[in-house]
Amino acid sequence: MNLAEFIIQIESLNANINIELIKKAYEFSDRAHAGQTRSSGEPYVEHCLEVAFILAEQHMDSTTLAAGLLHDVVEDTETTVEQLRREFDDEVAELVDGVTKLSGIRFSSREEQQVEYFRKMLLTMARDIRVILIKLADRLHNMRTLEHVSPERQRRIAQETRDVYCPLAHRFGINRAKMELEDLSLKFLEPDVYVELKRRIKETREDREKHIARLVMPIKEELAKNHIPAEVYGRAKHLDSVYRKTRVRKVPFGEIYDLFAIRVITDTERDCYHTMGILHSMWKPMPNRFHDYMANPKPNGYRSLHTTVFGPDNRPVEIQIRTHQMHHVAENGIAAHWLYKEGRQQMSRSDRQMIWLRDVLEWQKDMTNPADFLEYLKIDLYSEDIFVFTPQQKLIHLPKGSTPLDFAFQIHTEVGIHCAGSKINGRLQPLSTPIKSGDTVEIITNPRRTPSHDWLKLVKSSTARAKIRRWLNQAGFEQSVILGREVVERKLKELRLKMPPNEEMQGYAEKLGKKSVEDLLAAIGNGSMNRAPLVNLIQPEKEKPSAGIVGQVIDRLRGSKGIRVHGMADMMFRFAGCCQPLPGEDIIGFITRGRGVTVHRADCDSARYLQGQFPERRIDVSWDAGKSESFVVEVELVVEDRKNMLRDITQAVADSDTNVRAAEMHATDTAATGKFVIEVTSLSHLNRIIEKMRKVKGVITVLRSKGRDFEK
Repeated sequence: MNLAEFIIQIESLNANINIELIKKAYEFSDRAHAGQTRSSGEPYVEHCLEVAFILAEQHMDSTTLAAGLLHDVVEDTETTVEQLRREFDDEVAELVDGVTKLSGIRFSSREEQQVEYFRKMLLTMARDIRVILIKLADRLHNMRTLEHVSPERQRRIAQETRDVYCPLAHRFGINRAKMELEDLSLKFLEPDVYVELKRRIKETREDREKHIARLVMPIKEELAKNHIPAEVYGRAKHLDSVYRKTRVRKVPFGEIYDLFAIRVITDTERDCYHTMGILHSMWKPMPNRFHDYMANPKPNGYRSLHTTVFGPDNRPVEIQIRTHQMHHVAENGIAAHWLYKEGRQQMSRSDRQMIWLRDVLEWQKDMTNPADFLEYLKIDLYSEDIFVFTPQQKLIHLPKGSTPLDFAFQIHTEVGIHCAGSKINGRLQPLSTPIKSGDTVEIITNPRRTPSHDWLKLVKSSTARAKIRRWLNQAGFEQSVILGREVVERKLKELRLKMPPNEEMQGYAEKLGKKSVEDLLAAIGNGSMNRAPLVNLIQPEKEKPSAGIVGQVIDRLRGSKGIRVHGMADMMFRFAGCCQPLPGEDIIGFITRGRGVTVHRADCDSARYLQGQFPERRIDVSWDAGKSESFVVEVELVVEDRKNMLRDITQAVADSDTNVRAAEMHATDTAATGKFVIEVTSLSHLNRIIEKMRKVKGVITVLRSKGRDFEK
């Protein structure tokens, strides 16, 4: 494609295009890339034209097309952003700069690279969504020409496309680009599968086209009779979609009937619903296959009516019905959501994709673990929505598979934090119950109820996970401050000293490299810093070990609870209060300065954080099978408020051959919440007790609590 052909084509797509700006951008790019060629041998500027044309097909504005033509000049030539600012304007320069910064990310590990790439893209998209549209166009053309690079590079780029760009195209509703990127990824990652699928689809093409004709003509005739203007045509499913059906459904290729869909495009929403009624009168609809995405759009903004009918020869066929505007959005996604204002195009800040982007930017701040970040982001990128109601009939959007806890955090963070139970359609239900579209959900709160690590297993949405993690991290910080203060005060008491006033302590904190007294005490409390430097500042005299206090600590922490510290004999240890591990659970240990080894559950968030920050302090530990000890565990319940409930639960626990250390119940308007502190010998013992509790009449939810002292 040369410049003249390019201009003719883009003018046919957008009559308002600024041709002078496009010519100027092309000429600048051509000069900057002079002498550069691609792996195919073509002049580099050909790639720039193709990228700009992909953007033109999405009906993007002149500024975006100009930035597409210039997208590589800063990265691959001597051109600077300031030059672009002088030659063009701030807007073009900022777009090119955004694309350049994304391209320049380099990291040591693949996981770290993916995480930082996603984070960088999220931040860049928040400033101007057009940056990712240019980057997607760049990647699409690179994938189209990928056969010109080495096989190793083909696999690397194709895998990155599948992992990063396909999910982003899906989330932002750019369906046409997403399908092509998925098919091209399949071509280079699984070439044998790709070739075989193409062969089989080609073999069945004639039969498929005949069947499409037998559907399209009757639909056109019926719509014409009812005075509904419409386009009706068949569309083949893309290869990756067919491949996923054979893999996920475990259905042989020959048994996949929905290799194509019929699409009906009308003028109005009313025509869409009228068309649906006509189709259902022509052919029998398949049960549970009608989806009204017009009334309830997908998270990426997609709107359409979907139905599956038993067509000629009783063969199932999917039919999609939408307006011309909906079709434009379905094909181009977020690129179709631009608002014209004073001659410029800008994104509506209330658009659902932008709301999603702001939510992700908020929760990603709390993600320190790369694996967690990727897991939650990919869940969010591919999630489908359900639609549920508050008791006041307010509509709430949630990811499919969400529970009442997700709903509670979506209403308000405080409602989620103090969520004690739920009603779904007027009936008390456990917090683990999946919510379905159309449900009415009511949350029961209790000011004494707060999150536990087990809550992370109950929620689906990344927003709820992030809020729970943030609360747990803050609670852990506060607990570390309390523990650090106790450790320091205990030592000062031995030295017959008192804790200095806060102003003096602030000076000590700054001398020891901490911003605040709380940061200093938290570091001592979590074991990342010894108390000795602080004590030496308060009492400039070498700290002497106290046999009395050390003896007490060793007596309390040494392995009387059946723990073996690998590679160390007679090592003192303690159980982490954040997760309260039990025999039968996988455990890991961390050396804590001055306090031996702290034993955590292997799936504990605090342990994962420590492993990421201080891997050298990890130590292998295991349960000593030869010892049988009792452990204290807290269990939380939500129950119906009835007479003798406390007695019945206590009796169920007693029947499990265990002791109840403490118990309490608190009534709310619609239910009651309770806490039991019990002695158990292992995880299996605890599970048996919980099962007995659940069988008590009126018990709704039983959960193992996060570790903490029982509140009397």
